[in-house]
Amino acid sequence: MTADTRTLEDTLRDAAPRVLGVLLRRYGDFGSCEDAVQEALIAAATTWQADQLPANPTGWLVTTASRRLIEIWRNNSARRRRELTDVLQVVQGEPDDRPDGDDSLALLFLCCHPSLTPSSQVALTLRALGGLTTAEIGRALLVPEATVAQRISRAKARIKATGAVFGDPSVMDLAERLPAVLHILYLIFNEGYTSSSGTSLHRVELTAEAIRLTRQLHHRLPQDGEAAGLLALMLLTDARRPARSRPDGELIPLRHQDRTLWNAAAIAEGIALITSTLKAAALGPYQVQAAIAAVHDEAAHTRDTDWPQILSLYELLQTMTPGPMVTLNRIVAVAMVHGPAVALGQLERAADDPVLADHYRVDAVRAHLLDELGLHTEARDCYQRASRRTLSLPEQRYLLAQARNHRPDE
Repeated sequence: MTADTRTLEDTLRDAAPRVLGVLLRRYGDFGSCEDAVQEALIAAATTWQADQLPANPTGWLVTTASRRLIEIWRNNSARRRRELTDVLQVVQGEPDDRPDGDDSLALLFLCCHPSLTPSSQVALTLRALGGLTTAEIGRALLVPEATVAQRISRAKARIKATGAVFGDPSVMDLAERLPAVLHILYLIFNEGYTSSSGTSLHRVELTAEAIRLTRQLHHRLPQDGEAAGLLALMLLTDARRPARSRPDGELIPLRHQDRTLWNAAAIAEGIALITSTLKAAALGPYQVQAAIAAVHDEAAHTRDTDWPQILSLYELLQTMTPGPMVTLNRIVAVAMVHGPAVALGQLERAADDPVLADHYRVDAVRAHLLDELGLHTEARDCYQRASRRTLSLPEQRYLLAQARNHRPDE
C-alpha cells in the first residue's frame, strides 16, 4: 500500500462519521443513512485519485450520500415525494462540508441505544464511527465476519423500529449507556494500537479518534472514575508507540524498547489523571488497567519494573472482569514473579478455554516461557505456529524472526 493510498483511506475513514452525523441530523433513519454513507464511500474509493482529492471531500460525500437516499426513497415509496422536494433543494445547492458541530459523541451514544444487545452496540459503533470493516470487527471481537454483518443489520433495523432520535445525549442516556460506550472506545483504541491484520502495526487514526472521543466523554463526566481511567489507560499505552517498531515496521517488544522515545508528556498526563482518579472515585477495571500501565511507564528500564505490584493488580483485575486476555497477561506477570515453570503450568490450564484454543497469543506466550526454561526447540515450534495464526504482518515477522533464532539441535 502506497502513502497516497493510505492518505485516501485516511480521508474516507475520517470523513465517514461526520457525513453520517450530517445525514442523521437532516433526515433521521439510521439504517438508510448508514447504507447511503457506505455507498458514497465506495463511490469515492473508486473514483477519487489519492493525489487529487476533491477540494471539499466531506461535502462531496454528503452530496453523494444524499442523492443515494433520494434513490432509496423513490424506489421504496411514492409517498416520499413532498419530502424529496425539500431534500433536492439541499442537494442541488453548494456541497455542504459543515458538520453542524462534532456529532461523534451523539453518534456514539445512538449506536449504544439500550434496545440493542451489547454485542450489536459494539459492532455497529465500530462500523459507523470507528470505520472498521466487518472482517476487522470480527477479529477484534473474536467472532466470525458473518456474525458481525448480521449484528450490524439487525442493529440498524432495531434502531429504526424504536424511533430513536439522533441528538446530544441526555444525562439519563449518559448514565445508562456509559458501560457500552467505554467498551467500544476501548476496542477502537486496541485495534488502532495493534492492528489485527495488515502491513502496519499501528493505525494512528483509530487511536487518535479513540483518545479524542474519550476526552470528550471525560469532559462531560469529570467525576466518573472509569471514563477518567480509560483516558489514562489510552494515554499511558499510546505513549509507548514511538518505540514499538523499527523504521522498517518490525515489532519491538516492551522489554527491548528504547524508553527514551516514549512520550513523556502523555505519560505525565496519564499518571496524574489515574493518580487523582484512584483517590476520588470508586475503583473499576479501566482504572486498574491504567494503574498497570503506569507501573510499566514509571520504570526507567525493564529491570526496574515492579512486577509484584503488576501481578497484584492483575489478580484484582481478574476478580473484576475475568477473561482470556486478562488471564494471559496475568500469566506473563506470574512468570516474572514466580518463574516460567509455574507460569507454563497455568498457561496449559488456561489454554483449555475455547476462546483461546487457536489464538496466536497462547503460542507466543508459551514460546517465551519455553525459551526461559531453555527448551529452545519447543519454543521455536511455538513461535512458528503463532506466526501462522496472526494476520498482522509485523507480528508475523517478529514471531518468525524469533523462531529463526533457535536451531533444532540447540
